[in-house]
Amino acid sequence: MFMFLFLVVALAVVVAAVTLAVVGGGDNAVLPEAEGERLQDPLPADRPVNRADVEALRFPVAVRGYRMVDVDDALGRLSAEIAERDARIADLESALAGARPAPVTSLHKSEEGDHQ
Repeated sequence: MFMFLFLVVALAVVVAAVTLAVVGGGDNAVLPEAEGERLQDPLPADRPVNRADVEALRFPVAVRGYRMVDVDDALGRLSAEIAERDARIADLESALAGARPAPVTSLHKSEEGDHQ
């Protein structure tokens, strides 16, 4: 009997607490949806990305990790700049290869052959 009375009182307390929370919950306005953190693109738009820019890059944490859109945007930007640099390096290397003089062959093949 004591256990039954305890359960009834506990149930009454829970119902009263829920009722007070619902009825006395303020102006009954629905809370607005909280906007998640968005990446404020720290990668510079006016110059090429350098190592310090990549090291300073931090993505805001979302519910299940990082926001894929933010990561994809940053990786796409880095990929485009790396491809541009690779093309520039290839152009410079080919220009340098064309500007180099042909290797000079030695006129002294062997000193032993000249003395015989």
